[in-house]
Amino acid sequence: MEECKIKNLYNLNYTIAKDLLDKYEYPWEVLPHINDFIIEMGKKLDKNIYEQKGENIWIAKSATIYPSAYIKGPVIIGENAEIRHCAFIRGKAIIGNNCVVGNSTELKNVILFDNVQVPHYNYVGDSILGYKSHMGAGSITSNVKSDKKLVVIKKGNEKIETGIKKIGAMIGDEVEVGCGSVLNPGTIVGAHTNIYPLSSVRGVVPANSIYKNQNEIVEKKLI
Repeated sequence: MEECKIKNLYNLNYTIAKDLLDKYEYPWEVLPHINDFIIEMGKKLDKNIYEQKGENIWIAKSATIYPSAYIKGPVIIGENAEIRHCAFIRGKAIIGNNCVVGNSTELKNVILFDNVQVPHYNYVGDSILGYKSHMGAGSITSNVKSDKKLVVIKKGNEKIETGIKKIGAMIGDEVEVGCGSVLNPGTIVGAHTNIYPLSSVRGVVPANSIYKNQNEIVEKKLI
């Protein structure tokens, strides 16, 4: 499944986690290592740009943090990021430059590339969101199967056993997720794809496509 590989989902020039992602072939392989990477990277950050605000919490001086936001380390928050009212960052989160983490949005064990927006009532857990990806209001990543079994990445008759219990969604660069959508455990969304509002998405969605429902995924027409 070539489309599921890191090199085909993401431009690594838009994340501080480039060195971590470079070590692996598939993005879900990165998830168990986010915690330790943040702790090591935090020690190396430019003190002219970042301040350490608590145990293993590094926040860019140019970032805007609302007083009601809750932030638990380890966390890195990039330049000009905005962490809005009642955001709940539970740790193991890399939040890139110019990101928006919005009202009542919850993050846990995630990498948000630069310019990602999760601005309204989103849950993003055990997931990686590519450059300029955007989750509409109320859209979430579901990261644990209802039967609590290990997550398997599936595309038609192909499958990859991950050996991991918690995997949310791997969302490529410049993906638009419509309001109220649920990305089921192990969902892969290729770059430049649009997901219709109120969708329940699972499996592998190709790059440069429009997801209308599970049986109707069409290629984007270039204008």
